[in-house]
Amino acid sequence: MNRLKMMLIGLTILSAASARTAAEVAKDAGTGMQGVHEIQVTLRKYEFSPGTLHVRKGEQVKLVMTAADHDHGFKLDDFNINQKIPKGTTVVVEFAADKAGTFQFRCSSVCGIGHRGMKGTLVVEE
Repeated sequence: MNRLKMMLIGLTILSAASARTAAEVAKDAGTGMQGVHEIQVTLRKYEFSPGTLHVRKGEQVKLVMTAADHDHGFKLDDFNINQKIPKGTTVVVEFAADKAGTFQFRCSSVCGIGHRGMKGTLVVEE
């Protein structure tokens, strides 16, 4: 019986430690310590797909962008990003979504007659 008691005490301690660890992880998630939010984006005349990107403030954002039909660019002034994406390639852009709001991005490489209308929106939610 003494051995059984020791096993139960050990399990109780282990359960308490696991619960505490889970609580700490949940607390970190609530304080902006999120992981990487990866989004696949396709650029083609004259659109970004998807055209609206939603992320949470505090997330590290990883955009995996592919230019399908022409050389394109991705310019997001509010986060100081201006990246060229050559036709047929995939380029990764990472940044911290450290401010909330709605921000416009656009193509920064002239891609044809509809180039000026090639825009999208980044929504960073609290």
